Amino acid sequence: MTATDTSTITRTQAWILAARPKTLPAAVVPVLVASAVAIADGVFAPLPAAVALLCALLIQIGTNFANDYFDHIKGADSPDRIGPVRVVQSGLIPPATVRNAMIGVFVLTFALGLYLVSVGGWPILLIGIASLICAVLYTAGPFPLAYVGLGDLFVFIFFGVVAVTGTYYVQALSWSMDALIASLPVGAISTAILVVNNYRDIDTDRVANKRTLAVRIGRRATRFEYRVLLLAAYAVPLFQILQQDAPLWLLLPLASIPLAFSVLMVVEKSVDGGALNNALAGTGKLLALYGILYSAGFMLAS
Repeated sequence: MTATDTSTITRTQAWILAARPKTLPAAVVPVLVASAVAIADGVFAPLPAAVALLCALLIQIGTNFANDYFDHIKGADSPDRIGPVRVVQSGLIPPATVRNAMIGVFVLTFALGLYLVSVGGWPILLIGIASLICAVLYTAGPFPLAYVGLGDLFVFIFFGVVAVTGTYYVQALSWSMDALIASLPVGAISTAILVVNNYRDIDTDRVANKRTLAVRIGRRATRFEYRVLLLAAYAVPLFQILQQDAPLWLLLPLASIPLAFSVLMVVEKSVDGGALNNALAGTGKLLALYGILYSAGFMLAS
């Protein structure tokens, strides 16, 4: 669905679009992988894991609401953009309504997060506050992360390292090197989702003075970044096997290589908005498949 196909969209469908369901694997997969590592270590705790999953989903949805609202306010979502429908820019939902929904989602996230703080203590409080602040500052404030080229780093840290290690911590009440290593491919593919999005929007972002990393380094280097992120994701389980004498089950994510290759070819060969929208969705599916296989590998290894 493009930015012009809005005439038949219902209110419910508009809110689903605002939540951007294709991005939600970036919230689910870190919790899934962290819980699988916890199962392998014999420290899995169902309730903290479930609350962590709910908080992760809410942060992702709240971030998407914030992006929709602030990108419209800053003029980044113009009528010329070629990506999926943005509900504020297209007039489907009033800006103030999306802003209020964003606030409500973050308040609910904070309230649920208090349980995790009661379990994990001040480290989880710091992680939670930092996550909420950065979710807003991603597109808001005088120096929004996405507008100064720091969006890729933000996604890798918060949707990879922080999400996986933090979810493990609220279950085990200790930090884990295995969880840290497992967070790296999750963060890499999550970042790759953003890279495709920014690669598609280079022209319109440049006009709007949204200086994403893709705008700063250009198309060729952005394609190289995408390639490196995917290679890094598959290098991690190989490293675990070769350097840590880990069980061969951790090689299960390699079964997703055909999907990774097909999406990579689209990114390498196309600048068409429709094709890159498909690549964006395909990278989200890759994250989901990789996360499921990686989690299965940890559980089978246990």
